Amino acid sequence: MGDVDGILLNFSPGSLMLLNAILAVVMFSVALDLKPDDFRRVASSPKALITGLFSQFLVLPALTFLMVLALNPRPSIALGLILVAACPGGNISNFITHRAGGNSALSVSMTAFATVGAVLLTPLNIAFWGGLYGPTREILKATAIDPIQIAITVTLMLFLPLVLGIWLNNARPELAARLRKPLQHVSLGIFVAFVILALAANWAFFLQYAWMVAGLVVLHNALALSGGFIAATLAGLSPYDRRAITIETGIQNSGLGLVLIFGFFGGLGGMAVVAAFWGIWHAISGIALAALFNRTEAAR
Repeated sequence: MGDVDGILLNFSPGSLMLLNAILAVVMFSVALDLKPDDFRRVASSPKALITGLFSQFLVLPALTFLMVLALNPRPSIALGLILVAACPGGNISNFITHRAGGNSALSVSMTAFATVGAVLLTPLNIAFWGGLYGPTREILKATAIDPIQIAITVTLMLFLPLVLGIWLNNARPELAARLRKPLQHVSLGIFVAFVILALAANWAFFLQYAWMVAGLVVLHNALALSGGFIAATLAGLSPYDRRAITIETGIQNSGLGLVLIFGFFGGLGGMAVVAAFWGIWHAISGIALAALFNRTEAAR
């Protein structure tokens, strides 16, 4: 068996550009639900949003670092976990929060604000937490990762589509309303198909190494969900808001993680398998948790 730290997965530059474009369209379709007024409402009562962003960008990376210290996984797997934790919430979190009977408006606002914050906080978290742990620090040194280039990637892939979607919804609401549902369904379907095809191209590697990351990803996702729930509980938020923050913290933008891994780490095997497995598992755990939450109505 090969060393997962040395495996490079098959992913062409053209595939990377396509993945960038797909994720930009997914972000644009989510932004079609937003208007500037949504941000003003959140700004007038920011406690839930601040708690959610604190959970997303500080609690989860810190819990991930403690997990890596405690379990000492292979370096590329450890850096994959750190990188996924540094990404903003995933777009399917809005759908899952709605299914869970949580605060969908808070979920969408968290996705939007986390996307803006990710331009600065994602590269900083990767560099900071990855640099604190010796084995991952060696990978970061070897790849000479540039936080500014990561920030540019996040801006083009997430921030710009977000701004364009909000602008269109504000300037041409009737057109945004016609585009919203078809674009969300089509873009998400294309993204899922793309991930399946990318997995198929690397299926032998995935089968060989998935067992090494499966338990870690399940534990990591459980920590993320628990961290969000505890942060919201300690902040004294309502169950309605707590559901949104729990799900938003536990659903990570693993698609962005894959873009960063293939764009800046050459498709390093352990990292890519972690992000790919996260992309599968968080959807399963999120939908299961939504079904559990949905048994009772959340107090507001």
